[in-house]
This record gives sequence, C-alpha cells and structure tokens, in this order.
Amino acid sequence: MPADYRRGFEDLRREIHRPSLPTTGDLPEWLTGTLLRNGPAQFEVEGQEYNHWFDGHAMLHAFKIGNGDVGYRNRFLESQSRAEALEQGRIARSEFATDPCMSIFGRVMSLFRPGHPKPTDNASINVARLGDAHVALTATPLPIAFDPDTLATAGVVEYEDEIGADTSTAHPYVEPGSGRTLTQMLSFGRQSQYIVGYIDPDGPTREPIARLDVDKPSYMHSFGMTERHVILSEWPLVVDPLSLLAQGKPFIRNFEWAPERGVRFHVLRKRDGSEVATCRAEAAFAFHHVNAFERDGEIICDVVAHPDASVIEDYFLDRLRGPEPTSGTGRLRRYRLPLGGGPAECEQLSGTPIELPRIHEAQARARPYGYVYGIGERHHGQFADQLVKVDVETGSADVWREDGTCPGEPVFVPAPDATNEDEGVVLSVVLDPEADRSFLLLLDAASFAERARAEVPHAIPHGFHGQFFA
Repeated sequence: MPADYRRGFEDLRREIHRPSLPTTGDLPEWLTGTLLRNGPAQFEVEGQEYNHWFDGHAMLHAFKIGNGDVGYRNRFLESQSRAEALEQGRIARSEFATDPCMSIFGRVMSLFRPGHPKPTDNASINVARLGDAHVALTATPLPIAFDPDTLATAGVVEYEDEIGADTSTAHPYVEPGSGRTLTQMLSFGRQSQYIVGYIDPDGPTREPIARLDVDKPSYMHSFGMTERHVILSEWPLVVDPLSLLAQGKPFIRNFEWAPERGVRFHVLRKRDGSEVATCRAEAAFAFHHVNAFERDGEIICDVVAHPDASVIEDYFLDRLRGPEPTSGTGRLRRYRLPLGGGPAECEQLSGTPIELPRIHEAQARARPYGYVYGIGERHHGQFADQLVKVDVETGSADVWREDGTCPGEPVFVPAPDATNEDEGVVLSVVLDPEADRSFLLLLDAASFAERARAEVPHAIPHGFHGQFFA
C-alpha cells in the first residue's frame, strides 16, 4: 500500500518531552548518545503560507538513546525569522522561495547587506558541532547555537571576520585526520566569488583558503572533499547577481537553467587554494555530494544526480500537497575528474533511486568506500517509501520498507572497535501517515534488518538532515 507522504508537509505545533518512548526490539548496549534532527515544522503564519519545503520554520528533534531506552524531545528553533513572523502575524523575512511584502530597496538590502534588514536565520537544514557548540545550519551564514539536551536556542553565532559571505553550505565537512571543519561560501556582487575556508573551532572566525571569481554563480547545496583537494561543482543553474537585485523575486526564482553550460568541476588544492583542474561534463543537477577520493591521477567524485533542476520545482508545497505523484530521489552517479583537467567521465553506479545520502563518516570520508545509505522509492512518484543501502562497487541494493510508511534520512552509527565499514546501526525517523505518528527505526547496517523501533506520540514532518552525537 503506497504511503500518503503528503501528511509530512503539514504543521507540527506541538512541543513535548518524553523521557522514555514505547520501544520494541533489541537496542545495542553500546549505542549511547543523541540523534539530533532538523527540518521544517510550520509552513504558514496567520494564514499566509510559505511556498517551498525549504521555507518552513525549523524544528529540532532529539532522540536520546542509552541503557536500553529512548527518550524524545522536540522544540522550535527560536530564530529571529520565526520570532518576527509570529510577532507581526505575517512572513517577515525572505526565505528560499518565499518573499514577504518588501520594497525594492528592502530586497536589495536584504540580499546584499546582511543586517539591514537581516537575511533569514531560519536554520532548518542540518545540525553540526563547531568546537564546543551545537548549531543548526541553513544556506545563509547564520548558524544558530542550541543546547543539545533541552534544545533551547542560544542565538546566532556571529562570525568575527571580514569574509562577507552571503550564502554558505549547510554541509560542512570535518576533515579526517586534522578534525578541522571545512566549509564553502558564496559572496554576491558585481564580481561574485566562491570561497572555501576553515571554521576556527576555538572562536567564531573563518579562515579563507581559496577565492574563485565567478560572473554567474551556480546554486551549490554542497561540495566535495578529498584528502588534498576541494571540488566545487557548478551545476548549470545560475544567477546574474545584478538581476537578483532588480527582479524582486524570491531567491531561487532568480536562477535560470542553462544546460548549454554543462557542469564545471573546479578542483582546488587545500594547501594553497590554487585551482589545479577544471573538468566539464554534460548538464545535470545535484543537491548532495556523497564522497570523493583520489586514485591513479584522478578524483573519484560521487553525487546523487538529477537530470535537471526541476526537482526544485517538485519541492514546492503546492506540488508536494497536490494530487500528482512527486519523486523525491535521484540516482547515484560517479564522475572521474582528471587532475590535469579536461572532460570528466561519468557513469551511473546504480539504478536504485536514492536521496539524502549518508556514509560511514569516520572510515569512508575522502577514502575509497563500499556503501551509501539513503531514502528511496519503490513506487515511482511516492516521494520516499523505503530505505536503501547501495553497494558502490556492484550497484546492488539492500532495502528496508514497510507498507504505508515514509522513512527519513538514514544516519549510520559505527559499532565500537568496528573493523567492517557497515558494522553498526542505521537510524531513521519514519512517518506512518495512517497512524498519524512517527517512530525511530534502528536497522542493523550489515544485514539491513530491523533491530528496534521507538514510537513517537505525534507525526514528525519530513525533515532534512541529522547527526548522531555519542
């Protein structure tokens, strides 16, 4: 029975704390820590609706696991964007695809002069740990710190540097070996720039290592990283910064699909920021890099690819809530980027639909690897109705599914002293629309069989990303 995934795009206003959830199955004794998840939970203010899945007010969810028990807490992230909207009774700040009523002057200032008025700080995409702080992240460079136990909002982390970025990835990487956090940013202007830099763990500063001038910036949701290099993927969804000023459209509506440009991969050396190669491929689009590593004079760069950027249109709420089926997945694709530059070779690694990809971060990041986990589709157009574990070498996939349910992003947690890459568990928050509630699912990562589940007393809207903190 196909799941009614539309239930996952309705508001959740309820905030609760349950020290212990009804749990069945076998929780590993070694599994101790908290799964923190992020995603939108309020899609309208006083009858005024946001336009896009990416626009809803952020809500944090914490599943605290230990001693054979699972506790749960959820809480809205008290961003200024949310506070102003609730106070004014209307949408107050520009979001990804929603614009409030604002003068042309206001739009210009909002986009190009952070702070007058401020861009959105609705950090609904991801969570991370920067030094000692837990933060929620979005595409603007305004991470919001929060207490990982109570989920209370501590406030925006104001960077004390002169980088002047206007957007920032919500997918920074913790660099294997050094433990430093690497991020990618974009500065709009008459001469726009892609910026790559490290976030200082001991203070709110960023140290740029590379700046790359660009006339028409691409929409980049994430980037790639190997041991020695950074990969910036310019998908042919681009914007003229000056038209961004003049048109007065919501942010993403200013971008245009330009397939004649193809894809441009910029390979930058971490050591000095120099561009060592530019590689080109036929037009495609991706939100998420999966992994990248170096082998035999080339970079292997794996992404979840879509044929074009129409997937962004598919994520508008009127489409997601409408009668027409909507797909939420792409395909696992590998690009081979010669370090000397030139055309990129491309192959599809698996025909299994996948999105929201995750790997064994500690063992596999920036190294050759074997497995990627993600949401998938058994029935095309059902958004996400199964979890998949794709073998990168063979393209085969193990699958978990339960009729009528919609699983969310799978997060891999390695077992202590694990030797195999898939030795551990996979955690996913699964929506059961008919029961009008969700549950935390634990799978054995090796067999992909269910080990346990913990029932939540309400339905959790479809979210984006989360992390497990031991």
